[in-house]
This record gives sequence, structure tokens and C-alpha cells, in this order.
Amino acid sequence: MTAETVIRHPVGGTPVAPGARKAARLRSSAEPSPHPPGRSLVSRPSAVPGAALARELAAVLRGEVRFGAAERTVYSHDASNYRQLPLGVVKPADLDDVRTALALCREHRVPVVARGAGTSIGGQAIGPGAVVLDFRRHLGAVLELDPEARTARVQPGTVLDDLQRAARPYGLRFGPDPSTHSRCTLGGMIGNDSCGSHSLAWGRTADNVERLELLLADGTELAVGGRLGADERAALRALPGRAGRLHGELQEFTDRNLALIRQGMPRLPRRTSGYPLDALLPEHGHDLARALTGTEGTCALLLGATVRLVEDPPARALVVAGYPDEGAAADAVPALLPYGPLTAEGMAADLIAALLAAGPRPPALDRLPAGECWLFLEAGGDTPLAAYQAARRLADAVRRERSATVALVTDPAEQRQLWAVREAGAGIVTRLPGGGQAWPGWEDSAVPPERLGDYLRDLRALLRRHSLHGVPYGHFGDGCVHLRIDFPLDEPQGVLVFREFVEEAADLAVSYGGSLSGEHGDGQARAELLPRMYPPEVIGLFGEFKRIWDPENLLNPGALVDPRPLDADLRFVTAPRRTLPLTLPYEQDGGSLVKAVHRCVGVAKCVAPGSGVMCPSYLATGEERHSTRGRARLLAELLRGEAIPDGWRSEEVREALDLCLSCKGCASDCPVHVDMATYKSEFLYQHYRHRPRPPAHYSMGWLPLWLRAAALAPGAANALARSRAGGLLKRLGGIDPRRVLPVLPPETFTAWYRRHRAAHPAPAGARPVLLWPDTFSDRLQPNVLRSAVEVLEHLGFDVRLPPGPVCCGLTWYSTGQLGTARRVLRRSLRVLAAARVQADTPVVGLDPSCTATLREDLPRLLGAEGRPLADRTRTFAEFLDEYAPDAPLPRIPLAAVTQTHCHQHAVLGSAADRRVEARLGLDNRVLDAGCCGLAGDFGFTRGHFEVSEAIAERVLLPEVRAAGPRTVVLADGFSCRTQIAQLADGRQALHLAELIARALRDAG
Repeated sequence: MTAETVIRHPVGGTPVAPGARKAARLRSSAEPSPHPPGRSLVSRPSAVPGAALARELAAVLRGEVRFGAAERTVYSHDASNYRQLPLGVVKPADLDDVRTALALCREHRVPVVARGAGTSIGGQAIGPGAVVLDFRRHLGAVLELDPEARTARVQPGTVLDDLQRAARPYGLRFGPDPSTHSRCTLGGMIGNDSCGSHSLAWGRTADNVERLELLLADGTELAVGGRLGADERAALRALPGRAGRLHGELQEFTDRNLALIRQGMPRLPRRTSGYPLDALLPEHGHDLARALTGTEGTCALLLGATVRLVEDPPARALVVAGYPDEGAAADAVPALLPYGPLTAEGMAADLIAALLAAGPRPPALDRLPAGECWLFLEAGGDTPLAAYQAARRLADAVRRERSATVALVTDPAEQRQLWAVREAGAGIVTRLPGGGQAWPGWEDSAVPPERLGDYLRDLRALLRRHSLHGVPYGHFGDGCVHLRIDFPLDEPQGVLVFREFVEEAADLAVSYGGSLSGEHGDGQARAELLPRMYPPEVIGLFGEFKRIWDPENLLNPGALVDPRPLDADLRFVTAPRRTLPLTLPYEQDGGSLVKAVHRCVGVAKCVAPGSGVMCPSYLATGEERHSTRGRARLLAELLRGEAIPDGWRSEEVREALDLCLSCKGCASDCPVHVDMATYKSEFLYQHYRHRPRPPAHYSMGWLPLWLRAAALAPGAANALARSRAGGLLKRLGGIDPRRVLPVLPPETFTAWYRRHRAAHPAPAGARPVLLWPDTFSDRLQPNVLRSAVEVLEHLGFDVRLPPGPVCCGLTWYSTGQLGTARRVLRRSLRVLAAARVQADTPVVGLDPSCTATLREDLPRLLGAEGRPLADRTRTFAEFLDEYAPDAPLPRIPLAAVTQTHCHQHAVLGSAADRRVEARLGLDNRVLDAGCCGLAGDFGFTRGHFEVSEAIAERVLLPEVRAAGPRTVVLADGFSCRTQIAQLADGRQALHLAELIARALRDAG
């Protein structure tokens, strides 16, 4: 943990949104901050581009100033195809920081780009040579909420879900709800005029903005909003200084161009391309707030906004209508809109195929009726009955089309599961069903809804002509289609194919009276195409409008006016194919780490505040470089060799990966399955190859060996660990001094088992099962394995052990000592081969991390050699569920809370655990806690304690402390139980095997 690492917090006196963390800046005591209180953090300002500006910013700002290679890299991407290295990044602590940063950038003639969650698909949140202002880091409060007026005042970095949570107690919500609602910011939504699935009922962001508080590039501040009459317009012109001149210029601009604006702006529900100049018309109330919504940060910086809220229907029901194809589904929409659905979302079978190719089948898919394309038609009501009746009317209307099928879903949980499939679309479709990569570029075109069916047919034909493939889905009720396409950007002619298709697709959309963008705005992806949609005179008006607001072109230049070419700066194309040695196979990515890290398309689920397992280090620090997305960007830049030229020796990448817990949460929860734990193992292997390693790699990476030696004299080892020499051992081993070393038991499990088997021979004819004696259970918590033996023997199984020492190699694998991990695993396979059991005898693992290593990492390291063991490895619950499904288990009518090990969540799954718990009669609640924060060696390593503790304090520790004294705390993972024992005020957690064994003894 470096001096620049801080625990995530709101700053100073900034109003805190509901649920925000207490203000606290915690640092590793081993590495104190070199910065005096109140001073900004800056990355080696004398050694980076823009050093003078960086020094001046750091001297006066309270927030962070980052001009180093790591921060520039992670902010050089958003969710678009583009990569543009900024000059630096500023994370303003308050609005004064915003004002000061803009003034200094103006003085240095450096452009400024405002950024929220960085989920822009057109490239609006990045800028070459710019200073990026990250508003999400500290300026994310809901400042006021007026339920009577149905308005809320927010900061630019306020996350949409935070606003929704604040409004929910009053039965209110913000209408627009893009699929990135868990992390997108109101500032970003206003910049792009975001929409979402419910725009059919509640409109776009522009329809829900009341007032905008603005900072112009020259430092002028003003607020705009609402319809203006003649007197109000005159009063605005009469304001002193720049504000009055601005209003005068805007009014003269509008009055001079009334006819051109009226004739040149297409009318359709989803037009977010170009500047919305028609909002300036008198029939639209000369509404400046609406005119600035969707201007992509090119005209002014947003300091705050007042937005309108709508009533949130207390009850909802979902009609899922099935059609033969997407054209038929789109054709059906106009006849259904008069029934007032809240949504009319389209999703074709190829999106489902992409979902199934990416992971296990969600049970919710069983509710889809027959068809090849489905409409999600949501109905709302004041009561469940009212919602059901509205949905039934919709379903009856669907049935009037003879080819349609229908399902009516009223269960809220099933509705959430179905909507989760739709919301994951932006990530899912980046991988086509056949495994190929798909890219944005023609992402969200929109046409009049009544013409959508024909447009989709022509769009499919255009794809076929170019031998391209994509998965269309989207907001059919508004005529808006999302589409990612397998442009061959890694081939020599790929950029030409990309440009030719996008130009022809633009002409196609315009021929249908449509818009290049119906939701995500233009940015670099589409601004070059605006002359295909608008006449030259209107394009000229866009430039004039921009110059009125920002005459020096400091704010997000090149995003809408005088745009950069749509095929410049492509992140994949411009990446040099730098040849670096690899040791892991990357079998899902053709053996290419470049392709593996480019799985990340920036949809940013990993930076959602309540994202569960992914990404624990980001949830603790709030730093972009500690997110899965940020780390993927850094690895991509390492392979490119430009901003990070040191290859595997990169200290920037090492620092970012140092706080990766290898929890594997991203491998399962990331929509595109970025597997950062694997990439970290590869990096550590290459980074330290033939070099000295950190002490923790020797102490905890080789822990199985040290524990084996210590088990020869456990009493002496325990006495040494608790003597004064114990502190020295921790220092030498790179272990945090605040961590308590586990106590070695007087007898290992394997020693106990030999005595047990000698005294209690297995019954003749019993079915054999091989128990894997993992290092931690065997040598530190043998009662877990003993309990498993007790339960399995009670059920009539012949429990056997491997004939010699075995190890999964996880401690070596996670620390990047891959050569040793391979040797350890091969030795273990030889030991198993000598066991006197049939080759298909199941192997039961008690610790989820060890079991997940055998299931997933063993074949990755040893290939086909490791597959047989991987295939027959089961968790304890899986074995009971599969091999003893009808065996009587004791009834345990107790309340319980369960901490699921992150490797079990990511690799093994917990369905079997839930079934076994049901058989036990356990009233169990699974915590949505994500990683416990210990994660093997991570939480013990010096410099990680604060992050480890912060992760645990997010959900796990408060829940465990709040659990009643008779409530059972279940945690199958050794790491989870250790974290609870050390940080949860003495509370102890049990393995499922221990709980069942205890019940058997009590029944005894």
C-alpha cells in the first residue's frame, strides 16, 4: 500500500449522501503520507508531463492531483473504442477545487474534460493532453430532496442509484435509468442526455432537468433553467458582465436562426446527436437547461443540478412477449404503445446465446415464452392487482398478433432476474456467441418507432454485406437500437471495414428519418458523421453555439465541434503487438494476454458502490487504478509499451496489482469475465522472475512448507510466535504487526486420521471418498476435516486420504511463483495416482480456495494432465447434494448468517449449499458482503491491513456483530473464519461440516 493509497471517503464538509461512508483518511502506518494535512496528492511532479501545472495545482487544491503514468493510463479510456492519454487527472474535493483547477488550466492553455463514471461509449470522457476532472471521487452528494416539489439537488458526481435510494422513501424516483445506473453519475447523464429503459414513460434526462449550475471556461458562474418569457429574457440580457453578454449572444443567435433551427432538427423520441438547439425556440420556452443537456461537457462545467422526480409505481408486473424475429417484434410495438407500458425493450435470441456462452444459464430464462425475440413490456400500478390488470391488458393486446407468445411475470424476484439479463447486455454482447469480440461504433442509432422493423431488417442486411455480425437489442418503444459489431480491428484492413460500415449505417439511419445516436451522444465515435444527418448550415450553428459558451475551446475540444476522425485513436488498433513472454495459456483468448485485457470495454460494473464481490480493493480505496477496469487498462498499456515502457518490470502496474486480492470476483461478476487474479499471477511471475521477491512471498507463499516443519514441534512454534521474537518474525516475513499469527494445534488432522482409522476401520463395502487435506485445515484447523470425516462416515462412506502429502499450490500460484506451483501440483497428482481407489472416486475439498484451485487453476497450469482431478473435485456441500441426496441429515432449526468465500462465489457456486441447508432446516441468510478482506496472504501482508479491515467493515463485520448470540455464523473459508475471529470482537464462525457434526453429536 503506497503513500498515495487512501481509503474511500467523502471530503471535508461536503454533504454526504445516504449510506456514504464516514469521513476518514486511513493510511498504512508502515508508509506514512509525505503530504501535510490539507495538501493535495501529486505523482512525482518534476518527472511527468505538465510538471509546472501539476505543481501549481498540488499547491492549492484539497483534492488529489495525479499526473503520473498510472493515473494518466487509467483515465485514457472510457467505454468507447478510443484511447487518449490526458495530461493529468484532478479529483476535486469541493467546488472551489473545480474553480481553481479550471482557472489554472486556462492559464496554461490546457483543455479540461469532465468525467463521471467513465462509461461514455462515444469517447466523451477522455481527451488527449487534457486535464480530466473526476467529479465522482468526492462530489457525489444528494444535497437536497424536496418531496413536495418532487425535485432533488445533486452534485455532478452523484451516482444515480444514490439518488434513487434517497428518493425511494417518498415513493419517488428519477425517471431515466440507463443500464449503468449503479455507477453512472447525474453529471454524465446530463452531459449525454441519457435515457434508459423507462424513457417511454418518463422521458430522457433533458425532460427531467429543472436547473443547471454552471461554470464557464472563463470562470463565469451562472444558473440556467426553465421556460423563459420576454421579460425574463430581457432581464437576463441586462445582467452585468459576461453573464449578460452571454445571454444576449444566445438570444440574438436564436432569433437570427429560427427558421433554420425549426427545419433542420429531426423530430423523434431519441435524438441525442448534435446540439439540441431546438430547445432554444420560443415554442419550447427558450429553455437553456434543456439546450445544454446533451452537450457532452463542451460548453460549460456542471457544478450542480436540480432535477425533477416522478412517482415510482408501488407495484409492477412484466409482460414478456415472444416473436419470430426482431423485425416482427419491432413491427408489433406501435400497436402496443397506446396501452401505456412503462417499457418496451427488445432482446433477440442471439443476446441470450451470448449470455449462455459467457456463463451458466440464469433460471429466469425459463420464463421466456417461445420465440426468437422478446419484448419486455412493464406495467405499473398503485397495487399488485392494478399492475396485474394493466399487464393483462397488455398481454391480451400482444395475443392479437397470431405469431406472438406471451408470459406474464408478477413475482418481483423473477422480474429482477429478467431485467438483470437486459441490463447486462452492454457487457454480454462484447463477446458474440461464437466467442469473437464485438465493439461499439454503431452503438445506439434511433429511428421513428413505427419504422424500426424495416430499419432492423436493412441493418441486418448491411451487416451481411460487410460479413459482420452483431447482437441488436434496445429500446424498441423509442426506436433506439444498441448494437456491438465484430469489426476486424486487429486485421490490416479492419479500420477500413470499420469506417465503411459506419458511414453506410449512418446514411441508412438518416434515410429512415433517424438519429446517429439515440442515447449515448456523439463524441469521437459519431461527431464526424453529423454532416450526414444535418445540413451544412446547422453544422455551422453547432460551431457558433459552442463558441458562444467556450470561445477559447478549452472544454472537451474535438468531442462535437471540429471532431477528431472516428477511426483515429482506436485503442486496439493502435496497440503495438509488443512481444512479451507468457506462461499461462489464456485459452479463452487464443493464448493472447492482449485480447484478454481488451475484454474490458469499460462498462464499469467493477466501480459500482454496491457491487458485491467485485471489486473489493476499489470499494475500499475508491481509486480507479484499484478497480478491475483500471488494472486492465494498465496491463493493456504495459503491453503497448508507450506510457508504461518498462514491460513486466513496471512499478505502476505492480502498485496497482498489489491491492488486488485475487478474489476472482471479476472472473464471474464482470460482464465480460476479466480474470484479474490470473493476470496478476502472470504479472508477478514475470515481474519477479530471477529477482528477489517481497518477504511475504517467501513467508506466506511458502507457508505449506513452513507449517509442515512447525507441525513437528507445535508447542515450541506457538511459544516462539508469541514471544518477543514473534515480532521479529513478522517483520522478516513481511507480515503486518497487528495481525495475530494462528495457533498450531497439538495434533494435525492427518496424524489424528491415522489413529482414527487404526481404531475404527472402514466398514466393508462402503463407498470410498477421497478427502483432500488442505494445508490450512490439516495444520491449523483440523477440526474442520475431523468434522467432515464424522459426517461422511455417519452417512456410510469410506473416507480415505491420499497416501502422502498433497497441496493445491495456491499460495505459490497467487504470489506468482508459477514454476513452483506446477511442481507442487505434479507431485500431488503422483501421490493421488498411488491411492488405492478407482480413478473416478470423488475428491472432497473442505476449503473453497483450495477446491477452486483444483477445479480451475490446476488445468490452467497443467493442461489435460490436471483435468481428471478437476472434474472429480467437489465441495463438501456438493458431495452431500450429489452423492447423498436422500440421506437423512440432522434437523438444525437455528438462525444462521453465511459468509460465502469469494472463490466459491466465483468458481464453485453455492446452489448445493442452499439445498443442503434446506435439508437441515436452517434459517440461513447469505450476506451480500463480497470478499472478507483477508484473502489468503493479502490481509496479513504488511501495508494491506487498512484495506483489509475496510473491506471487512463494509458489510461482513457489522453483520456478524449484529447477529444474535444464538445465530450461527457460517464461513467455509479458512480466510473468512480467520478474519471474523480477529476483527469481529471475538465471534467465531463454523464450517458447514462442523455445524452438521455438532448436531450429530448433540443428537447422539
